[in-house]
Amino acid sequence: MAQVALRNVVKMFDRTPAVQGVDLDIADREFIVLVGPSGCGKSTTLRMIAGLEEATSGEIYIGDQLVNDVPPKDRDIAMVFQNYALYPHMTVYENMSFGLRLKKFPKQEIKERVEAAAQILDITPLLDRRPKQLSGGQRQRVAMGRAIVRNPKVFLFDEPLSNLDAKLRVQMRTEIKKVHQKVTTTTVYVTHDQVEAMTLADRVVVMNAGRIEQIGAPNEVYHNPKTRFVAGFIGSPAMNFLPARVVNGGANLKIRLSEELSLPVPETRTARYKPYLDKEVVFGLRPEDLIENRGEVPAGSAAFDVQLDVVEPMGMETMVYFIVDGVEVCGRVNPMAAGNAGEKMQLVADLNHMHLIDPATDQVL
Repeated sequence: MAQVALRNVVKMFDRTPAVQGVDLDIADREFIVLVGPSGCGKSTTLRMIAGLEEATSGEIYIGDQLVNDVPPKDRDIAMVFQNYALYPHMTVYENMSFGLRLKKFPKQEIKERVEAAAQILDITPLLDRRPKQLSGGQRQRVAMGRAIVRNPKVFLFDEPLSNLDAKLRVQMRTEIKKVHQKVTTTTVYVTHDQVEAMTLADRVVVMNAGRIEQIGAPNEVYHNPKTRFVAGFIGSPAMNFLPARVVNGGANLKIRLSEELSLPVPETRTARYKPYLDKEVVFGLRPEDLIENRGEVPAGSAAFDVQLDVVEPMGMETMVYFIVDGVEVCGRVNPMAAGNAGEKMQLVADLNHMHLIDPATDQVL
């Protein structure tokens, strides 16, 4: 087991920056997920930890050892790839034991390690099969088993579920979490899927354009984003953003979204937003904080009427879309309360969960 540390790590491909000054401390036994859109530098960061890419500058530590010049095979890490990378002519047992056999481990120890890993992953009946006889989910379990038997200091996962169908991805997410609870090895996991990040991570590292935008526990990143990018990337459907102005509303401030619609700022937020009076801001609110009127409007909330533009039934909930000053806004309502497109509906906005963003810096105020 070991902690991992990155100190001002930079990676350039010719003159193109892929990773720009990443600082990150990963605690021993922690499960960290690097998440962000394609091209944000998350896989490059993982590959530099693995030694598959050389850092242009900066320092990478595994445990107390500086590993910048240490070859991958000597870093005591195990990597699980997107494409499984199993040997087709070998059985599951032979695939899982291959690394140990190369290092001349005793046969009995190899047998014990493989059987223990197979039991954790529930693939014991598959040990005599070859990869072509396995499903995608079973192959991914074998790839994980090959990593587990090595008992490395650090597990590295590079988008391991992206080749699986939606149902199997959900199942494998649960399996990976169970494995980590049993094995508790320091883990760095890369994905572009924010749902994977939220469900698996002890801490989420949100990356954008080669830089870290925010690091935090899943709930912290979700409820207290520091930037517009994080607020918009984490959460599905994405947070609604509308241009707005902070105005005086008598006793309290208001957020003017259009000539027809202004929403009151909760008293608990008045002091926080008073410095931005008469300034242009971006108003952010998640769809689940825009619900149907259930008869009583709670403190810090406001009711208003909208004309529905699009209605999307999702089974246990319905997404409703409407337009505010030319911008499409999404709400999340009870299926029984949703009307049809073109009809009027009264919604309630929970402004205790709103965010105001500085349009010049994209920082959450």
